[in-house]
Amino acid sequence: MRKMTVKETAEPVNKEMNHLQLLIQRMAGLESRYDPGICMLRSPFSSPGYHTTLKQAEFIHSTRDSLSYALGLLDTELARYEQRAFDIIRQVISLQDTDRSHATFGIWSWFYEEPLHQMAPPDWNWADFCGSRLVQAIARHGHRFPEGLREDMIHSIDYACEAIIRRNVGPDYTNIAIIGAFVTRIAGEQLGREDYAAYGLERLRKLHAHTMEHGAFQEYNSPVYTYIAILELSKLQSETTDSTVKALTGELLELTWKTVAGYYHPATAQWSGPHSRSYGALLNEQSKAFLQMATGGAVKFFPWKELPYEEEWYRSGIHCPPAYLAGFTSPETKEVRQLLEGEGEGQMDGGKWAVTYMTPQFSIGSFTHSDLWNQRRPLVVYADNHGQPAYIRLRCLHDGYDYCSARFKSLQEAEHLLFGVDFITDGGDTHPNLDRTGGIIEAADLRLRLEIGGCLDGIIAGPTEEGASIIIGGTAFNLTTWFAAFSGHAGAVRSWAWEIHNAEDSINIDMILYTGPRRSIDFISLQQAALVFSLEVQPEHEEAVYAEPLLEMTDDGGLRVNRSSGRDGGFLLQLNPGPAK
Repeated sequence: MRKMTVKETAEPVNKEMNHLQLLIQRMAGLESRYDPGICMLRSPFSSPGYHTTLKQAEFIHSTRDSLSYALGLLDTELARYEQRAFDIIRQVISLQDTDRSHATFGIWSWFYEEPLHQMAPPDWNWADFCGSRLVQAIARHGHRFPEGLREDMIHSIDYACEAIIRRNVGPDYTNIAIIGAFVTRIAGEQLGREDYAAYGLERLRKLHAHTMEHGAFQEYNSPVYTYIAILELSKLQSETTDSTVKALTGELLELTWKTVAGYYHPATAQWSGPHSRSYGALLNEQSKAFLQMATGGAVKFFPWKELPYEEEWYRSGIHCPPAYLAGFTSPETKEVRQLLEGEGEGQMDGGKWAVTYMTPQFSIGSFTHSDLWNQRRPLVVYADNHGQPAYIRLRCLHDGYDYCSARFKSLQEAEHLLFGVDFITDGGDTHPNLDRTGGIIEAADLRLRLEIGGCLDGIIAGPTEEGASIIIGGTAFNLTTWFAAFSGHAGAVRSWAWEIHNAEDSINIDMILYTGPRRSIDFISLQQAALVFSLEVQPEHEEAVYAEPLLEMTDDGGLRVNRSSGRDGGFLLQLNPGPAK
């Protein structure tokens, strides 16, 4: 694992960075993936498990990635790449739905191998993603296109804009709200379409008002979506000629960078939780490279010449404001609390909070309530394992995959976290709403898991009488079980001890709710299904002290959970799942 270095200065250092050289190097690296027979970029097949119906394909040709590649080829200004870029754009344009009678008018399928009508369902975001690449291509290189292709591009952009305007997503769908504003605003400026330009500006105004009112984007503290927001807002600010658009994007970028710098944990070089959406527990190579580029080397993961550059960064104007650079280099102890929904202090009165506690050695982040979808990180810890990052995250696994209808609730005060898990009967299995269960699942295994990953060297995890203990570097974490019930189905477990298993790239601390022959688990009929735990940092050189929470049964089948003082309202678990309400 490559060790991250932190420069002592908080000033950006980017004299070694040559964007054009890195772009050309990136294009050369993609050379072997270009398929001249199809005129698109070839990639190994991967899927999040929804939208596409492809299951066994070895390789695919992505419409979005191919357009990104074509734009990158044009941005190099190298004559040898020009025809290839034209061929790719011509091919991808031909895959757009141009029939206005269709619900999918103006969008593309994900892959050349899968037409729109085969997707389940199609992804309307592809009007935004593909349209943004075409808009940039015509804005930067329109004069280079053959006349016929240029006219075809204009029509394709028109169709994408019409689809975006017809769909009209709200400001709570952050990344698509931004990208749709970018496509329509820049298309309007470039093509002389005042209707598109006006729509794009109004959409940006709504996003700005919504975000400033809440103090954060809807996809709060999401590494992947915050990255997209910064990238697309920066593009919009760089490409527009309108001073109002520049001012609105500037304020949103300021807010966003403040969030990123505020959650960055220098000792582990990780993005502290909780994360409303994330695709991995640790920052990937793209995220590290992005932060290095944007901070001008204030954090540095790669030699500049080896930076894994993305073609979308070229001429995007991405940079972290100097005022926030210190957040990437100066370790401190602090607590961050952000109200995301409602006005209350806790979930008993409707408020949803994100809470993060950071020290130079570790960070602990949690939401007051969340589902346990595989893209959520409602409980995540990062700890310094002698100069390398380790993480702890909570999961609920149905036959090995994250179960969406498991629900998380918590109270956090500094390094002390009290949390519970219960179950809903009107939610999804692998996705919050694409595969609703009706409250009944078929399962051979259902378990809670506290997963430890990252650098595992020297980590000690073992069972205790109350739960489990974890030691990472010089920090000890104590997991305690206070209440556990999952009863009323055949094969219900009676022992609530945590089991510890060493896997290839993780240490798994599991509480098994059911394992055995595949059978139906009917959550509506369960007698009781709720669990309460705490996760706390043990003070150095002191024995663990467990503050027993206050648990109270309610008349309507609930379990009220609070710290022993009861001073903050606590949270309510649904002890008897019952029919969906």
